[in-house]
Amino acid sequence: MILNAHELGYQALNEQIRNAQEDVVIEQCFGERFIGCGADNKTITINGTPGNALGAYLDGATIIVNGNAQDAVGDTMNDGKIIIHGNAGDALGYAMRGGKIFVRGNAGYRTGIHMKQYMDKRPVIVVGGSTGSFLGEYLAGGLIVVLGLDSDDFPAGNFTGTGMHGGEIYLRTNQAPQHLPKQVSVNKATEEDLSRLNGILREYAEDFNLDVSEILGKTFYRLTPNAKNPYKQLYTEN
Repeated sequence: MILNAHELGYQALNEQIRNAQEDVVIEQCFGERFIGCGADNKTITINGTPGNALGAYLDGATIIVNGNAQDAVGDTMNDGKIIIHGNAGDALGYAMRGGKIFVRGNAGYRTGIHMKQYMDKRPVIVVGGSTGSFLGEYLAGGLIVVLGLDSDDFPAGNFTGTGMHGGEIYLRTNQAPQHLPKQVSVNKATEEDLSRLNGILREYAEDFNLDVSEILGKTFYRLTPNAKNPYKQLYTEN
């Protein structure tokens, strides 16, 4: 099914997406919001720039964006996959609790904020370029990888890991992360760490036609919560 976003407007567009019993291709997308909200059983290909909350509450569908995306991609996403061939805006993967988001370019502020995991649900975000400040803010679970491709600059902004109390962040960089909150531990990724990343990085490379050996040819740093300095004061004892 081929839909013209510019002609339909976002409300009619989203209604037709929800009712579609087949894969959907969206043409002339210029900021229409909520595309793919709650979708669970189709592939949605977008040619253009979707608006805020792309794939919010996504529950198993695949969304492919041939362009950039705006803020709050994958908001509270539960399952499925979002592939963005350009850049993404702020709050990428906000409160995400499952599925994968792959971005070829950069992402804005607060990437992965409030991400969480439960049992076998483990959300994953991979950003090929860099991110803005507050990467992994209040991270409670899941995996964030920032690759810093096409640049030798440090691939994240200020205040990385602020409030982090679960999950992992990997930064591909030759510059050791500095000025992290004291609740965050940082170490060079080990061979064991990289072996656990291997499958995700191979999948990412395949989606964007990249060489995974080149991606792995640079140092990775692993950020985790500092167990010696937890946020114990925030919780009452049983």
